[in-house]
Amino acid sequence: MVAATGPVKVFGYAIVSADGMIADADGRMPPGLIHDADQVFYRTSLAAARVVLHGRNSGEGGPEAARRTRVIVTRKVDALVMLRTEPAILLWNPVAAPFAAVVKTLGLRDGVVAVVGGTDVFELFLGLGYDAFYLTRAAAVMLPGGRPVFRRVPAIAPERLLAKAGLKRRRERELAPDLTLSVWEPEPPE
Repeated sequence: MVAATGPVKVFGYAIVSADGMIADADGRMPPGLIHDADQVFYRTSLAAARVVLHGRNSGEGGPEAARRTRVIVTRKVDALVMLRTEPAILLWNPVAAPFAAVVKTLGLRDGVVAVVGGTDVFELFLGLGYDAFYLTRAAAVMLPGGRPVFRRVPAIAPERLLAKAGLKRRRERELAPDLTLSVWEPEPPE
């Protein structure tokens, strides 16, 4: 399914191992998934986003994290709970409130919502729709039994799941040896 949020765009950002994992079995990102070239791209992308959206056990970290408006996806609230307003921290239960309610509550009229994980959050927007998904693959890293980017990984490759969701690989570039960034986007409107 392709996102239809209008001027508010939903972009996903993930770095995965060769077997499609975003973390090891303990939920930690191993050093093999931390690359300077990817970190520069990731931090620059988040700096341009209006909102960072992630699960309650995820987050982007770094010195700028506390200054960003963020939405934390959790089932521990009834629908939406604003923890603070500057910068905003909004707790969202997607079972009880649609994404449109998040957009309205934050007063978003345009800009990017950066989805940064974990598995359940990436999967949620695979159904709701991405306007773009930036998938970096570390080809030399294997994490058997790790945390997958989407629930059906590794049985189905992340790229196949993105394609099934209506996205196409539009661009690809090598960030470093064994490190490739591919950009997945929907068909442009006619």
